[in-house]
Amino acid sequence: MTVYSNERSGSIVQNELPPSIPRDTRVAMDGLDFLAQLPDASIAATFFDPQYRGVLDELSYGNEGVLRGKQRSALPQMPSEIIAEFIRSIDRVLGPSGHLFLWTDKFHLCSGIDEWTEHTTLETVDLITWNKGRIGMGYRTRRTAEYLIVLQKAPKRAKGVWTSHNIPDVWDEKAPSLKGVHPKPIELQKALIEATTAPADPVLDPAAGSFSVLKACQLAGRIFVGCDVNG
Repeated sequence: MTVYSNERSGSIVQNELPPSIPRDTRVAMDGLDFLAQLPDASIAATFFDPQYRGVLDELSYGNEGVLRGKQRSALPQMPSEIIAEFIRSIDRVLGPSGHLFLWTDKFHLCSGIDEWTEHTTLETVDLITWNKGRIGMGYRTRRTAEYLIVLQKAPKRAKGVWTSHNIPDVWDEKAPSLKGVHPKPIELQKALIEATTAPADPVLDPAAGSFSVLKACQLAGRIFVGCDVNG
């Protein structure tokens, strides 16, 4: 008996999205307000990329300020309690065995994310390192990678839910170059969407930034629902 299967068994999504929820479009809205409009167990998979500043603030890095990384340093920080509120809401709207793909930085990867997942059924099941193909900043070592923590809502299982078994845990994809934003790798997100959802399933991004998940959904044939405070 194998724990692997390329066949999907059953549907993750238990409830339909109301007609009022915009689909496959950029929406300017606060993410928590958007999440509040979604029914329980109505989403197959979620990507979440909070505006982290743990490395910068907690470790007092001195090389990203007004002169270096001006646009990024001007972005509003998400406090830990707000990130936890997002993740509790994501847990509510995910269907059973649905996945949350959580982008994180080195600081939170090492210090842990337990405080964000308290009072949820989400459990860490994997980790993917994205090699961006370019060297970034860093007070000691220079950053060349970002990290995607894979969490799954109860019940935790792989067979019949994760249907692709050729995704490496170190993913090489050159970072897109867009002024003023930090887009995530479209091909990686597409591969994860295809692995964990069925055609026409809704995929959520409540802090969409450059809306790279929207592009990945279009390529994968899934429904995108999501927003960004800046639209």
